[in-house]
This record gives sequence, C-alpha cells and structure tokens, in this order.
Amino acid sequence: MASQSSTTGGNALPAVDSVAAGLPNIDPALFVVPTAARLQTPVPSTHAPRILLLHGSVRERSYSRLASEEAARLLQAMGAETRTFDPRGLPLPDDAPDTHPKVQQLRQLAQWAEGMVWTSPERHGGMTGIMKAQIDWIPLADGALRPTQGKTLAVMQVSGGSQSFNAVNQLRMLGRWMRMLTIPNQSSVAKAFLEFDEAGRMKPSAYYDRIADVMEELVKFTLLTRDVSPYLVDRYSERKENTEALFRRVNQKSI
Repeated sequence: MASQSSTTGGNALPAVDSVAAGLPNIDPALFVVPTAARLQTPVPSTHAPRILLLHGSVRERSYSRLASEEAARLLQAMGAETRTFDPRGLPLPDDAPDTHPKVQQLRQLAQWAEGMVWTSPERHGGMTGIMKAQIDWIPLADGALRPTQGKTLAVMQVSGGSQSFNAVNQLRMLGRWMRMLTIPNQSSVAKAFLEFDEAGRMKPSAYYDRIADVMEELVKFTLLTRDVSPYLVDRYSERKENTEALFRRVNQKSI
C-alpha cells in the first residue's frame, strides 16, 4: 500500500507507513491517522433529529413515563422528531422469538433513531427489569447493521425517595456497552410523586430545568455527530477483523 500523507493547517502529517514502521503489531494497510478533515460533512443532514424515548415502568401513573413525556415535549420544541416505545406487552428476553411484534417494533424504532433517551425508576438500588428488558432486546448487531452504535444517548431516572444516581450510572454503563455516545449531563428526579400535578405535567423546579438542560445537550450532540458517527466509531481492530474474515472467505476450500 502506498504511503499516505496529508496536510492540516499547513502542517504535514507523517505518512502512514512511516508512523506504523515503529509499531510492529500494526498492519500499515489498516492504520488510519485521524484528521479533522474527516469530520467535515460536505452536505449536512437537514431533517429533524430523530429521538427514541424508552421508560422503565408500566404503572398507570408511571413517573418515568411522565418524565419521559416532558423530555419529548422539550425535544419537539427544540426541533426534534420523537417516538416513544410502550413497554407493555414486551416479553422477557429469551422468553419469545425475536419475531414477536413488540420486539420487532422496538428494533425498528432503534434503527430509526439517531439518539435515545432512557428513563428508569430506581428499584432496589438499580434500574427496573422493565428498563433492562427493552435494552436487552436491542441487539448489538443485526446482520450488517448495528442499531445503537454511534448514536447519542441521554439517561434519566426518577426516585421515590431522596436523590440517587444508581439507575443512571447503570444506564451509562449499558450505553457504553451498546457503543453509544452518552452525553455528559443527566437527570435524577427525587421524590417524583411530588413533582407532577394531577394532569401528569411536571411542576416548575430545578428538576424540570435539569431535564431541559439534558434535552438541549442531547439535541446539540446529535446534530454534531449524526453525520459523522460511522467515522467516529470506525476502529482499527474491526477493520482488521473484517479484512481477515474476507480473506478466510475468499480463500476457503470448496465444500
């Protein structure tokens, strides 16, 4: 492979071969020097950011759902298109085939979305099983597609008692596992039963302001990354794995 070099702001980048020469474990053909130029989008997307919202409770007066609905209103006011998945009727993971209608609905929404909001109650010191089941039904890979990789994520939780961050911390861990770009800000609403009126709307408070902050940040990060997410999550080890898999397939003996 020919040596690659480029310039950025008048400063020449070293050729790939010369950089990799001191790295004996690196395949120069697959080694890529990141550049700011690759983060420039010739024709930026102009459609509304597509955000999927998941909540972790099926109670009639579900505070995670109510908080998620407030987040959706804020997102819509900021120009985003939102869709909410209703977890009622979703089977437990592995308790039904992935052809189940609710599973298919969830997976199609995950494919559609450019970003997500996960909101869970805290139960027994962590997220609910309902929340986890939804995430478990979304595969890391679906054929050649990766439904969540490179997409943005905001995490929120509601609590019946004092403020806690156990659920959002677990959600962050899952977001990383799903290869998502989890934004820095988050929301945790304490004593949620005091924060919503009889109509289910959130009362003015610092908790509401934080949700507004989180949604604003989510929209910004989604706009910033959605056109370049394939480049952001492109990685050496996977380029190497894909090349080796192609080599094995092309050179396999006839069966």
